[in-house]
Amino acid sequence: MQSTMQDVPLLISQILDYGTSVHANAEVVTWTAQGPRRSSYAQVGRDCARLANALRSLGIDADQRVGTFMWNNEEHLELYLTVPSMGAVLHALNIRLFPEQLVYIARHAQDQVVVVDDSLAAVLARLLPQLPDVRHVVVNGPVPDDVRTALGASGAAVHDYRELLDAQSEQFDWPQLDERTAAAMCYTSGTTGNPKGVVYSHRSNVLHAMQLCLPNALGVAQGDRLLAVVPMFHANAWGLPYGALLAGASLVLPDRFLQAEPLATMIEVERCTAGAAVPTIWTDLLRHLDEHPQIDTSSLGRVIVGGSACPPALMRAFQERHQITVLHAWGMTEMSPLGTVAVPPSGVTGEEAWRYRETQGRLVPSVQARLVGPDGSAMPWDGESVGELQVKGPWITGSYYLDDDGSSFEDGWLRTGDVGTLTPGGYLRLTDRAKDVIKSGGEWISSVDLENILMGHPKVKEASVVGVPDERWGERPLATIVLLAGEELTVTELTEYLAERVAKWQVPERWAFIDEVPKTSVGKFDKKAIRASYANGLLDVRSA
Repeated sequence: MQSTMQDVPLLISQILDYGTSVHANAEVVTWTAQGPRRSSYAQVGRDCARLANALRSLGIDADQRVGTFMWNNEEHLELYLTVPSMGAVLHALNIRLFPEQLVYIARHAQDQVVVVDDSLAAVLARLLPQLPDVRHVVVNGPVPDDVRTALGASGAAVHDYRELLDAQSEQFDWPQLDERTAAAMCYTSGTTGNPKGVVYSHRSNVLHAMQLCLPNALGVAQGDRLLAVVPMFHANAWGLPYGALLAGASLVLPDRFLQAEPLATMIEVERCTAGAAVPTIWTDLLRHLDEHPQIDTSSLGRVIVGGSACPPALMRAFQERHQITVLHAWGMTEMSPLGTVAVPPSGVTGEEAWRYRETQGRLVPSVQARLVGPDGSAMPWDGESVGELQVKGPWITGSYYLDDDGSSFEDGWLRTGDVGTLTPGGYLRLTDRAKDVIKSGGEWISSVDLENILMGHPKVKEASVVGVPDERWGERPLATIVLLAGEELTVTELTEYLAERVAKWQVPERWAFIDEVPKTSVGKFDKKAIRASYANGLLDVRSA
């Protein structure tokens, strides 16, 4: 028996039309050196039509890829909405990747048009000689003559974003597309080998955006003012651009002003109600707020943290000292990225609630999960049995773009590479990445658990733990520590602190004090760099 329901495709153009008409008075605020620059969603809608006409004039008339090399700003939002809606494919280039990786992914995706912010134009100009597919470069903002010349030196035509739009009509008929066609693509950060491409569909993006708005997820709602620090080139911007338009939440976009001081000003001036960023951003903001108690953050009820595990000490400090709830979420580029959100069960309070908040969170609807043990067997959801997490769902990729390596997939499930446990209630606690778990004498040691405990020390700013070769045990943990400015600690003090909180055999024998933990392009601890520094004798390793 078939249903009687209409078969209407789920398209990003529907989000665009709905958000810019029904929520016409919501706004996007872009931070500049002079302060906020504002535009209503209604104006964004008109600009999207002009942008679509402009891209058509540059030859984008099918599913060609349009690359962006940009910060979070109004123009990037317009591209997020316009490019998929007109039937093309948005490709947000990660500006923090190494030049070789940027060249690889732009060529792999076959970007034909690249839109670049003026502050990044000189960087892009150095890459263009290696990007023969790029026929047009559109610059958002003024650039010096020498930069404009450099952009066009390889044969690409160079245009000004606003001049291009001003010459276009505000009328554009968004095509009726197959909801399963490509809308946008992101590449993984490429911690090993070349980055891999993930291609999102219209259907997956719309379903994901709806999920963000549920109260048990991120709870994006009308009246929210979202400080979207998470880059638009990182894991689909966590779906926030689309979720905000659906819900009628205003967006506050920091552009290149990502330091704690301007972010604090944005929160105070724009009365932000929620925010989203990786732990390193919130760590810096917490320190700034502690040092400047006069800053008014009373509007900020919650912030979302993802990208890497958030130290529980950071979450508690925000709650206790600033009455800001840090909401832990987990996902991957391959998952659009939302997989879990750490909202405690109804009625649970106090320390019991913290037990849930300090997990990666509860699986959101439509994301299925299973744990697979080392022997390939399914592990129970009992909160204790450890296995590799595998997932499937309507916004989870089933392959990589132009890549026939199937090692990341098994029987239709995505192998996340994360190791952890699941409770009967669907709460996920990750104990490590499969490649980062420390295998010591036949037992597993969670580097994440050790890091979280060490970062709970009042004198420790950052801590990263990796496994290093050991003749007796195979592997043992090496702890690298960054102290807060002006603080001092000995290895003995740290060892005693840790020994009170974990089994004695898990306490590292090797310690190193460093100035900063190296990080990947998306702000995660770069453990391969730490291992390389250790292997090359570049760390001052001290014994416990």
